[in-house]
Amino acid sequence: MHFVIMGCGRVGASLARALERRGHEVAVIDQDELSFRRLGSGFEGHRVLGVGFDRDTLREARIGDAYAFAAVSSGDNSNILAARVAREKFGVENVVARIYDPGRAEIYQRLGIPTVATVKWTSDQVLRRLLPQGHVPEFTDPSGKVVLAEIPLAEAWIGHRVAEIEEASSGRVAYVSRLGVGFIPDASTVYQAGDFVHLVLARDDLAAAERVLDAAPPTH
Repeated sequence: MHFVIMGCGRVGASLARALERRGHEVAVIDQDELSFRRLGSGFEGHRVLGVGFDRDTLREARIGDAYAFAAVSSGDNSNILAARVAREKFGVENVVARIYDPGRAEIYQRLGIPTVATVKWTSDQVLRRLLPQGHVPEFTDPSGKVVLAEIPLAEAWIGHRVAEIEEASSGRVAYVSRLGVGFIPDASTVYQAGDFVHLVLARDDLAAAERVLDAAPPTH
């Protein structure tokens, strides 16, 4: 798959190398040509000099072919603007933006853009937003049998209860992130647009759960 990253600081470079190690194609955008040194001589991806929210720059980075886009520059406004351009103008469904002001998270979540604040930042968190679920579980128990994974749900699940999600997936909803705030749901909690569902289940059941929740709820 093809990924586009805006920002070649320590996080952006680390993210680009991690994706490339997983066999993906990567394009990295930055305004400072010297920043590309962080990628190392072994990086085989595309280095694009320019502004990450400029449409011509994004086209040069092959945004039209991108599975996902990550905005991880040093500016909140630039990151959000670039993420919105990638999603709204180029139709990239999987975007994530780094922010420095956690207080803005709720606003950005309402725009449908997953965000990660600096205080809780790791490149693994971005990978979980960008890669198909199951590639980077949030937690795996020492035996490797049980995982905690953030699993995306089809829009058709909006308005359905957590109990229905658990029944269909054979898992347990550990917590839900809503507008940047996590909470532990009960069986009657209703899944809302923009929610991120974190499911605990057997690793062997993960792929099946992803397929089930990526489709419309079963009818009884």
